[in-house]
Amino acid sequence: MKIGFIGLGKMGGQMVTRLLNDGHEVHVVDLNQQAVDAAVAVGATQATDRQELIGRLERPVIWLMIPAQFVDTELDALLQIVPPGTIIIDGGNSDYRLTKQRATRTSEKSAYLVDVGTSGGILGMEKGFSMMVGGQKDAVATIAPILESLAQPDGWKRFGNEGTGHYIKMVHNAIEYGMMQSYAEGYRLLKEGAYQDLDLAAIGKVWQHGSIINSLLNEVTVQALEENPELDGIDGYVSESGETRWALETAKELGIAMPSIEGSFNVRIASQQGETNFATKLLAAMRNKFGGHDINKS
Repeated sequence: MKIGFIGLGKMGGQMVTRLLNDGHEVHVVDLNQQAVDAAVAVGATQATDRQELIGRLERPVIWLMIPAQFVDTELDALLQIVPPGTIIIDGGNSDYRLTKQRATRTSEKSAYLVDVGTSGGILGMEKGFSMMVGGQKDAVATIAPILESLAQPDGWKRFGNEGTGHYIKMVHNAIEYGMMQSYAEGYRLLKEGAYQDLDLAAIGKVWQHGSIINSLLNEVTVQALEENPELDGIDGYVSESGETRWALETAKELGIAMPSIEGSFNVRIASQQGETNFATKLLAAMRNKFGGHDINKS
């Protein structure tokens, strides 16, 4: 299947490679020429601009894998030039409330917006991604071959109309915050608790074999601790990318208490104000391992 791809960051570039490996024809646009060159090296074709990208596609299907703050600008530019029937996929972490508004604008141009909440980080290239999909049935059916190539077996599903994919991914990321915080606090208690010089990586490895708390998050935590047991050189600043903030706003509107998730969010905000410790350093190390995020603020 032919697809245009805009956004070749840490996940985007790996998604392009996975699509190419499964026989799709991928045309790419990105401001980062180095990222474009890497995609071309594995079989993608570079388009010089949006217009050329659209001209190469029979029924344009365009995947956006860009930061949330740039989606409106990119979408508005595309809607000026795409033909009727175009499918635009937002695979990033957008606010579901904005996705619903964008779907209306897209529909007014006789085009379709599909939102795909994508999880898997930089590990998705090898393992496949988890994809939570929202959009019109016909549009989703059209892009099903792309989703099948990107996702793990049984790793994608359409859950409803536009906005549902990003809503589910928002909740997913809020849960992720809480899980990461629990691991970080637990390992800190092992590090600074009643027994000295415990081998944290070895403990984590044991947990990965039959324990109720074994998980991919714990696996990457073990990797981080094996490589850097004292977490030297990590400042403990932990970013927040928006999704959990949106989840807490939504929960407040609905009168739903989320104390664990709210607490994990507050820890990240406090870390940005200098309140750091072994747990926040471990959070930063986790984020780097599964998502390729910068391990320090600068």
